[in-house]
Amino acid sequence: SFSADEVIRKRLLIDGDGAGDDRRINLLVKSFIKWCNSGSQEEGYFQYQRMLSTLSQCEFSMGKTLLVYDMNLREMENYEKIYKDIENSIAAAHEKISECKKQILQAKRIRKNRQEYDALAKVIQHHPDRHETLKQLEALGKELQNLSHIKENVEDKLELRRKQFHVLLSTIHELQQTLENDEKLSEAEESQETQMETEAKQ
Repeated sequence: SFSADEVIRKRLLIDGDGAGDDRRINLLVKSFIKWCNSGSQEEGYFQYQRMLSTLSQCEFSMGKTLLVYDMNLREMENYEKIYKDIENSIAAAHEKISECKKQILQAKRIRKNRQEYDALAKVIQHHPDRHETLKQLEALGKELQNLSHIKENVEDKLELRRKQFHVLLSTIHELQQTLENDEKLSEAEESQETQMETEAKQ
Protein backbone atom coordinates (compact mmCIF):
# COMPACT_ATOMS: atom_id res chain seq x y z
CA SER A 1 0.00 0.00 0.00
CA PHE A 2 1.14 3.54 -0.79
CA SER A 3 1.51 6.19 1.86
CA ALA A 4 -0.32 9.51 1.58
CA ASP A 5 2.89 11.31 0.57
CA GLU A 6 3.56 8.82 -2.23
CA VAL A 7 0.02 9.20 -3.54
CA ILE A 8 0.30 13.00 -3.54
CA ARG A 9 3.71 12.85 -5.21
CA LYS A 10 2.45 10.54 -7.97
CA ARG A 11 -0.58 12.75 -8.61
CA LEU A 12 1.66 15.82 -8.91
CA LEU A 13 3.93 14.00 -11.34
CA ILE A 14 0.99 12.87 -13.44
CA ASP A 15 -0.53 16.35 -13.26
CA GLY A 16 2.53 17.93 -14.87
CA ASP A 17 2.90 21.47 -13.54
CA GLY A 18 0.00 21.07 -11.14
CA ALA A 19 -2.59 22.71 -13.38
CA GLY A 20 -5.18 19.93 -12.89
CA ASP A 21 -4.81 18.33 -16.35
CA ASP A 22 -5.49 14.80 -15.08
CA ARG A 23 -8.62 16.02 -13.27
CA ARG A 24 -9.91 17.67 -16.44
CA ILE A 25 -9.28 14.52 -18.48
CA ASN A 26 -11.10 12.40 -15.91
CA LEU A 27 -13.96 14.89 -15.88
CA LEU A 28 -14.10 14.81 -19.68
CA VAL A 29 -14.26 11.00 -19.71
CA LYS A 30 -17.00 10.99 -17.07
CA SER A 31 -18.97 13.64 -18.98
CA PHE A 32 -18.62 11.61 -22.16
CA ILE A 33 -19.90 8.46 -20.42
CA LYS A 34 -22.82 10.40 -18.91
CA TRP A 35 -23.54 11.91 -22.32
CA CYS A 36 -23.61 8.44 -23.86
CA ASN A 37 -25.95 7.21 -21.13
CA SER A 38 -28.09 10.34 -20.96
CA GLY A 39 -31.76 9.57 -20.88
CA SER A 40 -33.16 12.90 -21.97
CA GLN A 41 -32.21 15.48 -24.56
CA GLU A 42 -31.82 18.13 -21.89
CA GLU A 43 -29.40 16.00 -19.88
CA GLY A 44 -27.45 15.11 -23.07
CA TYR A 45 -27.18 18.80 -23.99
CA PHE A 46 -25.96 19.62 -20.46
CA GLN A 47 -23.26 16.90 -20.61
CA TYR A 48 -22.31 18.11 -24.10
CA GLN A 49 -21.77 21.65 -22.79
CA ARG A 50 -19.70 20.30 -19.90
CA MET A 51 -17.48 18.43 -22.37
CA LEU A 52 -17.00 21.59 -24.44
CA SER A 53 -16.10 23.55 -21.30
CA THR A 54 -13.58 20.90 -20.22
CA LEU A 55 -12.03 20.82 -23.70
CA SER A 56 -11.70 24.61 -23.62
CA GLN A 57 -9.90 24.37 -20.30
CA CYS A 58 -7.54 21.72 -21.70
CA GLU A 59 -6.83 23.87 -24.75
CA PHE A 60 -6.14 26.86 -22.52
CA SER A 61 -3.75 24.79 -20.37
CA MET A 62 -1.96 23.51 -23.46
CA GLY A 63 -1.64 27.06 -24.82
CA LYS A 64 -0.19 28.24 -21.52
CA THR A 65 2.33 25.40 -21.59
CA LEU A 66 3.37 26.36 -25.12
CA LEU A 67 3.81 29.97 -24.06
CA VAL A 68 6.03 28.87 -21.16
CA TYR A 69 8.03 26.72 -23.56
CA ASP A 70 8.52 29.66 -25.96
CA MET A 71 9.53 31.85 -23.04
CA ASN A 72 12.12 29.30 -21.96
CA LEU A 73 13.52 29.23 -25.50
CA ARG A 74 13.84 33.02 -25.47
CA GLU A 75 15.54 32.83 -22.07
CA MET A 76 18.03 30.32 -23.45
CA GLU A 77 18.79 32.65 -26.35
CA ASN A 78 19.21 35.49 -23.88
CA TYR A 79 21.61 33.40 -21.79
CA GLU A 80 23.63 32.54 -24.88
CA LYS A 81 23.90 36.26 -25.68
CA ILE A 82 24.98 36.99 -22.11
CA TYR A 83 27.58 34.21 -22.35
CA LYS A 84 28.97 35.73 -25.56
CA ASP A 85 29.04 39.16 -23.91
CA ILE A 86 30.97 37.65 -21.01
CA GLU A 87 33.47 36.11 -23.41
CA ASN A 88 33.90 39.48 -25.13
CA SER A 89 34.34 41.16 -21.75
CA ILE A 90 37.00 38.62 -20.78
CA ALA A 91 38.85 39.24 -24.06
CA ALA A 92 38.65 42.99 -23.46
CA ALA A 93 39.94 42.47 -19.92
CA HIS A 94 42.93 40.53 -21.26
CA GLU A 95 43.67 43.37 -23.64
CA LYS A 96 43.50 45.87 -20.78
CA ILE A 97 45.84 43.70 -18.70
CA SER A 98 48.31 43.57 -21.60
CA GLU A 99 48.12 47.36 -21.93
CA CYS A 100 48.69 47.76 -18.18
CA LYS A 101 51.77 45.54 -18.39
CA LYS A 102 53.14 47.76 -21.13
CA GLN A 103 52.51 50.82 -18.98
CA ILE A 104 54.31 49.15 -16.06
CA LEU A 105 57.33 48.48 -18.27
CA GLN A 106 57.24 52.09 -19.39
CA ALA A 107 57.11 53.24 -15.75
CA LYS A 108 60.10 51.04 -14.95
CA ARG A 109 62.04 52.53 -17.83
CA ILE A 110 61.14 56.01 -16.62
CA ARG A 111 62.33 55.12 -13.13
CA LYS A 112 65.59 53.76 -14.52
CA ASN A 113 66.08 56.94 -16.55
CA ARG A 114 65.39 58.98 -13.46
CA GLN A 115 68.07 57.10 -11.52
CA GLU A 116 70.49 57.64 -14.39
CA TYR A 117 69.62 61.34 -14.41
CA ASP A 118 70.24 61.51 -10.66
CA ALA A 119 73.65 59.92 -11.12
CA LEU A 120 74.40 62.31 -13.97
CA ALA A 121 73.34 65.26 -11.87
CA LYS A 122 75.83 64.27 -9.19
CA VAL A 123 78.60 64.18 -11.79
CA ILE A 124 77.56 67.55 -13.20
CA GLN A 125 77.72 69.11 -9.77
CA HIS A 126 81.51 68.66 -9.84
CA HIS A 127 81.83 70.39 -13.20
CA PRO A 128 84.13 73.46 -13.00
CA ASP A 129 81.75 75.74 -14.98
CA ARG A 130 79.19 76.57 -12.29
CA HIS A 131 76.91 78.67 -14.51
CA GLU A 132 76.64 76.00 -17.18
CA THR A 133 76.20 73.36 -14.51
CA LEU A 134 73.31 75.27 -12.95
CA LYS A 135 71.61 75.56 -16.31
CA GLN A 136 71.98 71.84 -16.91
CA LEU A 137 70.70 71.06 -13.44
CA GLU A 138 67.68 73.26 -14.04
CA ALA A 139 66.94 71.45 -17.29
CA LEU A 140 67.35 68.09 -15.60
CA GLY A 141 65.07 69.18 -12.78
CA LYS A 142 62.30 70.02 -15.25
CA GLU A 143 62.79 66.72 -17.02
CA LEU A 144 62.64 64.85 -13.72
CA GLN A 145 59.49 66.69 -12.74
CA ASN A 146 57.89 65.84 -16.08
CA LEU A 147 58.89 62.20 -15.70
CA SER A 148 57.50 62.19 -12.17
CA HIS A 149 54.13 63.45 -13.45
CA ILE A 150 54.14 60.79 -16.17
CA LYS A 151 54.91 58.10 -13.59
CA GLU A 152 52.11 59.30 -11.32
CA ASN A 153 49.65 59.33 -14.22
CA VAL A 154 50.67 55.82 -15.23
CA GLU A 155 50.33 54.56 -11.65
CA ASP A 156 46.89 56.21 -11.29
CA LYS A 157 45.73 54.68 -14.55
CA LEU A 158 47.07 51.27 -13.53
CA GLU A 159 45.21 51.46 -10.22
CA LEU A 160 42.01 52.38 -12.03
CA ARG A 161 42.42 49.40 -14.40
CA ARG A 162 42.94 47.10 -11.44
CA LYS A 163 39.72 48.28 -9.82
CA GLN A 164 37.79 47.97 -13.10
CA PHE A 165 39.14 44.48 -13.65
CA HIS A 166 38.16 43.49 -10.11
CA VAL A 167 34.60 44.72 -10.69
CA LEU A 168 34.50 42.89 -14.03
CA LEU A 169 35.66 39.61 -12.48
CA SER A 170 33.05 39.95 -9.72
CA THR A 171 30.29 40.49 -12.31
CA ILE A 172 31.49 37.51 -14.36
CA HIS A 173 31.52 35.33 -11.26
CA GLU A 174 27.94 36.32 -10.37
CA LEU A 175 26.73 35.69 -13.93
CA GLN A 176 28.45 32.30 -14.05
CA GLN A 177 26.86 31.38 -10.70
CA THR A 178 23.44 32.40 -12.07
CA LEU A 179 23.96 30.30 -15.21
CA GLU A 180 25.03 27.28 -13.13
CA ASN A 181 21.94 27.62 -10.93
CA ASP A 182 19.68 27.84 -13.99
CA GLU A 183 21.34 24.76 -15.51
CA LYS A 184 20.84 22.82 -12.27
CA LEU A 185 17.16 23.88 -12.20
CA SER A 186 16.70 22.82 -15.84
CA GLU A 187 18.32 19.44 -15.13
CA ALA A 188 16.02 18.94 -12.15
CA GLU A 189 12.95 19.78 -14.26
CA GLU A 190 14.09 17.44 -17.05
CA SER A 191 14.67 14.66 -14.51
CA GLN A 192 11.18 15.23 -13.07
CA GLU A 193 9.61 15.14 -16.57
CA THR A 194 11.51 11.90 -17.37
CA GLN A 195 10.25 10.32 -14.17
CA MET A 196 6.71 11.46 -14.98
CA GLU A 197 6.90 9.86 -18.44
CA THR A 198 8.29 6.61 -16.99
CA GLU A 199 5.56 6.37 -14.39
CA ALA A 200 2.90 7.27 -16.94
CA LYS A 201 4.06 4.38 -19.15
CA GLN A 202 3.91 2.04 -16.19
